Amino acid sequence: MSSELVESLWEAYCCRLLAFIRSRVANEADAEDILQEVFLRVHRHLCCSPDWERPEAWFYQIARNLVVDYYRQRTWEAIPDDLPVTDENQAGGPDEEPAAQLALSLKETLQALPETYRQALLLTEYEGLNQAELAQRLGISLSGAKSRVQRARHKLRDLLLTCCHFELDRRGRVIDYYPHCCCCQPLN
Repeated sequence: MSSELVESLWEAYCCRLLAFIRSRVANEADAEDILQEVFLRVHRHLCCSPDWERPEAWFYQIARNLVVDYYRQRTWEAIPDDLPVTDENQAGGPDEEPAAQLALSLKETLQALPETYRQALLLTEYEGLNQAELAQRLGISLSGAKSRVQRARHKLRDLLLTCCHFELDRRGRVIDYYPHCCCCQPLN
């Protein structure tokens, strides 16, 4: 993408994004560094087809992730108690939680799996069969059914990790994700 596009995006969003970042990071220089990094990432990932109906949501998502990274890197500093919670009315509200967006697209991603693995996951995860019922339906041993489901999950995970970067909370739940490169299709 051209630098003119990035410049026009800068002019349209830099002040609001800087105010957003400043409300979460007290140090002015650090807030400005984070803003610069937001636009570096925007420039780097423009080819990955972000949601251009709501580009602001994408920019705020990047900014939120960078603020979190900022505090992670400063393990000697405590996260301020007065750090505001993300406004639910801003871009990326509760209806657009990353795990929910990802869950909606998993069935499509399953289509890339070989038939035996796709079938195993569809029957267990979407139709609710347990692995013993899966073994009976497919005419295979219980250990064969367990292995097939486990391999299918690993193959699905590998497909997703090839395409996207995932941010997980300490319990392993998806809190954010974004495509790695332009060869990936966004998962929304």
